[in-house]
Amino acid sequence: MKQQIAIIGSTGSIGTSLLSLIDPKDFTIVFLAANKNYKKLLSQAKRFNVKNLILTNMDSYNKAIKSNKNKKINFFNNFDFLNKIIKKKLDYVMSSFTGIDGLKPTYEIIKYTKKIAIANKESLICAWPLIKKELKINSTEFIPVDSEHFSIWSEIKNTKTKFIKKVYLTASGGPLLNYNHKFLNKVKLSTILKHPTWKMGKKISVDSATMMNKCFEVMEAKNIFNLKYNQIDILVHPSSYVHAIIEYKNGLSKLVLHDTSMKIPIFNTIYAKDKSHKVLRSLQINKLNEISFKKISTRKFPVTKILNKMPHKHSLFETVIVSINDCIVNNYLNKKAKFSNISRFILKSIDSNLYKQYKSIYPKNITEIIKLNNKIKYDLETFKKTFD
Repeated sequence: MKQQIAIIGSTGSIGTSLLSLIDPKDFTIVFLAANKNYKKLLSQAKRFNVKNLILTNMDSYNKAIKSNKNKKINFFNNFDFLNKIIKKKLDYVMSSFTGIDGLKPTYEIIKYTKKIAIANKESLICAWPLIKKELKINSTEFIPVDSEHFSIWSEIKNTKTKFIKKVYLTASGGPLLNYNHKFLNKVKLSTILKHPTWKMGKKISVDSATMMNKCFEVMEAKNIFNLKYNQIDILVHPSSYVHAIIEYKNGLSKLVLHDTSMKIPIFNTIYAKDKSHKVLRSLQINKLNEISFKKISTRKFPVTKILNKMPHKHSLFETVIVSINDCIVNNYLNKKAKFSNISRFILKSIDSNLYKQYKSIYPKNITEIIKLNNKIKYDLETFKKTFD
């Protein structure tokens, strides 16, 4: 019997990779969702015979309706119609919308599926207690999609946290690992966007260059695996072949490794272990011989100092950090800020009394998180005429 699935963010890199891996004989896609790329969404619908499409951008939604010739396709502009689209619990959902925009649909789809693979960082950073509670209420299985978190999950999913001494997340170091950081004020955007081991979008490429992305991944790991911040470290590993190291209290340590391809964790979220795929390569001995690790340098990557300022208990402070970073990176990409000032601006902002107050405020609901995100971005854009 075919599995009933859905993909939120089907036109992005995660959704596209998932569709390239699955066999239509194994699955019925109940709906696909995207933000703006209606042409690609319609192409996917045609290929996989999908009858329900969600386009959250109104302009793209209207264009899709006008250009579509298949009258059997149902179009929706938001996720308020899930009860009309989904007749019984889905077997699997991939949620890969990026940014805070992916938070609400990720949360709302949980009750409609038996299993959810989440690639939306903001859900796991800003709203994990709310997500976790919803997963439990609906008996929904959760799998993290990020290569580091999937690697940890695949190794420790049947292990109690009390047996884990330490978890190490690896970072390639990005395009600036060997760059003279004295000249960061002169670094070009083209350099920032040339990640040495991964193909990334512009925003996440900037986050990788500052090491903010790895800070976010530490926050995710702390939440998902119920760890303390002092149980998680970052190791610079330029080849990106090892994705995580788990150190147990019994003296054993295990490395989890795979190619620098998101297709591997994605494939394993939807297929059982007895399945294989021709695009997934075998163990590469030559890469094993090149493995090297270094501790992260706060001099090179000052934004990592954030991790020493994080409260152990979950709060709205995580949303503050995500929102401030989004704002300054967006300004950098729009040539309104220098790269050298991104980390400085973030560290200065979160140390202000205006934002430190959120360390003691627990998020009550998804709406509160979204409102705070909008407020911070509005305040920064309104009152900070320059980010330099």
